[in-house]
Amino acid sequence: MANNRKALSVLIVSTLAFTVCFMVWMMFAVIGIPLKKTLGLNATEFGLLTAMPVLSGSLTRVPLGIWTDKYGGRIVMAGILAICVPAIWLMAYATQFWHFLVIGLVVGLAGGSFSVGTPYVARWFPKKQQGFAMGIFGAGNAGAALNKFIAPALVVAFGWTMVPHVYAAIMLGTLAIFWLFSYSDPAHLVPANTKFSDQLKMLKDPNVLKYCQYYSIVFGGYVALSLWMVQYYVGEYGLDIRAAALLAACFSLPGGVLRAFGGWLSDKYGAHNITWWVMWVSWICLFLLSYPQTQMTIMTVNGATTFHIGLNVYAFTFLMFALGIAWAFGKASVFKYIADEYPTNIGTVSGIVGLAGGMGGFVLPIMFGMLMDLTGIRSTAFMLMYGVVWVSLIWMYWTEVRKTELMGHNAPPSPLAKAGAD
Repeated sequence: MANNRKALSVLIVSTLAFTVCFMVWMMFAVIGIPLKKTLGLNATEFGLLTAMPVLSGSLTRVPLGIWTDKYGGRIVMAGILAICVPAIWLMAYATQFWHFLVIGLVVGLAGGSFSVGTPYVARWFPKKQQGFAMGIFGAGNAGAALNKFIAPALVVAFGWTMVPHVYAAIMLGTLAIFWLFSYSDPAHLVPANTKFSDQLKMLKDPNVLKYCQYYSIVFGGYVALSLWMVQYYVGEYGLDIRAAALLAACFSLPGGVLRAFGGWLSDKYGAHNITWWVMWVSWICLFLLSYPQTQMTIMTVNGATTFHIGLNVYAFTFLMFALGIAWAFGKASVFKYIADEYPTNIGTVSGIVGLAGGMGGFVLPIMFGMLMDLTGIRSTAFMLMYGVVWVSLIWMYWTEVRKTELMGHNAPPSPLAKAGAD
């Protein structure tokens, strides 16, 4: 019973810490809009600004995951929170573009908290509950939506400089709560004689590379769009920052909070089944989102007739909502693969896969900006991700789906049939 209480406490405070970290990690999605005007940034420079925290948060995921295996999640997570507090506070005093880039790199360390919390939480639970536990922890992605509720209100009421001050205070309070209510268990540590180079050998595993590809879209795409959507709504539909942030949260919120449900589904039906359906739903949504606003003129027997083809703000938001749900399930199912196949190296493998996802979140906003500067079409962002989903679908088909017997005695039961049997 004591161990169960500790496990629950670790899960709760780790999820809180990750939620705050993710909120801070996404702060440029909102304050970047007034900064874009103040600093006179183009779309590519705006993409670079929003992506800098994602870069450092991604590059640190592998070492942070390895240190978690070796030293324990409690110490590493507390260290991340402590380092980020002064960097967040200093952001309010930055005046030049390069100032924000440098500070963004330090603040980005908060994004590496995922590869700390995932193995830290998972090892407190039995294998049959790990998918659900990691899903609850991963629901901290909802910090992206929380940022869209808090930051716009602060920007409108007090100006953008108030956001770093408030966020620094929130993270300091979170550090105190986390340290008071988290625990360490020496049994969860990797033996001290494990070498750094031995753990990095996981990069040679083709399955690890495949899971990196999956995660680059379900997490990397989620991060990229969470950073990009507020300004997309402002530019494409002419909304103010508060309305834009509220609608953007329709994507970010389910993309975070439903991750726990995705973990439960992955425990029940398997990582493969959930991931396969996630990719197809993503393919459909991104195909529709990719179509730009179009005026089409057709010569008829009665003369020229003009049609407008394009998504209005309501249809666009609905598709983003569906995409957010799919990616919430996908983020959980990819890590269910890892927990099932690499139980003794969860920290290392989750760090590698998290690095790939985070790098997707770094590269995609910059490419979004470059494509928009090049073509003038905002929906090119979705065209790019549509191509990434194609790669995942083809890879998954050739390595998993085509080897599965769909009919006959060895065919796996369908999810509906299995649910009926249960």
